[in-house]
Amino acid sequence: MEKTARRYIVKGRVQGVGYRYFAEKVAGELGLTGWVRNLDDGSVEVYAVGSQRQLDDFAGYLAQGPRWAEVRSIEQFEEAVLKLSEFRIHRY
Repeated sequence: MEKTARRYIVKGRVQGVGYRYFAEKVAGELGLTGWVRNLDDGSVEVYAVGSQRQLDDFAGYLAQGPRWAEVRSIEQFEEAVLKLSEFRIHRY
């Protein structure tokens, strides 16, 4: 399976609603590696590595978000593939 990487910028009501934990859980279920973090402007940044199909599925979940989130937009960028062993939340 060929790996590819994408970075997502998720905007809307996505901080303080469990969005990072949601992304971490879904990424684990899909078998992705990468990370998720809050940005200072109130958006969430996600970097994920997996197959094209896994990333497409992940984007659908990110657009939905957890129950209390309100996703208004998602920007997607193709990125270089980093060799990571897990998907985790960055807390900085």
